[in-house]
Amino acid sequence: MTAPSDKTRATRNILTLALGALGGTAFYLAGLPLPWMLGSMLVIFACVMAGAPLETSGRFRPLVIPVIGVMLGSGFDTETFHHLSQWGLSLAGLAVYLVLAAILVVPFYIKIGRLDPVTAFFSAMPGGLNEMTVIGGALGGDEKRIILAHAGRIVVTISIIALWFRVVLGYEVRGVPLHAEGESLTLMSGAILLACAVLGNWIGTKLKFPAPGLLGPMLLSGVVHMAGLTHSSPPGLLVIIAQIVLGTTMGCRFRGAKPKLVGETLLLTLGGTLITMGLSLGFAVLLHGMFGQTVEQVLLAYAPGGLTEMSLVALAMHAEVAYISIHHLVRIVILVAVAPSLLTRLAERLKY
Repeated sequence: MTAPSDKTRATRNILTLALGALGGTAFYLAGLPLPWMLGSMLVIFACVMAGAPLETSGRFRPLVIPVIGVMLGSGFDTETFHHLSQWGLSLAGLAVYLVLAAILVVPFYIKIGRLDPVTAFFSAMPGGLNEMTVIGGALGGDEKRIILAHAGRIVVTISIIALWFRVVLGYEVRGVPLHAEGESLTLMSGAILLACAVLGNWIGTKLKFPAPGLLGPMLLSGVVHMAGLTHSSPPGLLVIIAQIVLGTTMGCRFRGAKPKLVGETLLLTLGGTLITMGLSLGFAVLLHGMFGQTVEQVLLAYAPGGLTEMSLVALAMHAEVAYISIHHLVRIVILVAVAPSLLTRLAERLKY
């Protein structure tokens, strides 16, 4: 089969983003939760599964992730790390949560999904998609299934979280407003935020952070906001565009996969995600008082979503972004550190 020309690929990219924007707009007008990211993601997913020749350029996501990072950092202030000592106990609980998740979910993937132990472990554990795929593939796992499992995990988690908080708990989860609250964006503030995005991305890459394009700009933005250099945040329209790009990218991850494989993976992922979400809720209900946090905050911090996506959910809910983002970062670091050795052996022993 002849590869599509550059012009054809560019047309597909534009069409994909346009459809994603329409999906986000439809969700927004319908008053649905997280409309720009969730709407674009689900619409593109449906189109891809129907056989539409959609795709997104790999250059789009790295360009918009720093925007999200700067936006998250703009919520930091001098009180952000006031409860840092209590976060330590919460982070210790996160490590226990991961062990329990491995014990409960890996056998589920092996017995119900009939996956080999390595693929089951790296599909089941809520680490970063890229990190789990690379390490799992290097250890002999099925990379395609691992990718689909994590793409499905993020889709399922965001959908459950958004609907739970909106329908069950009655929270407004509308996402970032078009007109940002707080100090208006001056030329000087815009230059500072742009510097946070560019320099933060460079610093994050040099220091080899997980998700460097998000964490570098977020931390640098947090520093300048806590120092009082600016109290502005990126324009709401720019953040909405970033969410649409993220949503369309997630939807396109299923491109080229056979519908049967996608269906099986999503069903398996739904079961595994419900187990980990139930575990997250249990920790939140039982231990939130010890952590000095609300049930909702702990649930968002322990939920098995992606770092970028769950940080956006926290932002949409006006939650404590720093607390939630740090937990998702530490979860990835723990899994990357121990996955190649200790927990892979655990997965082998759990084979029935």
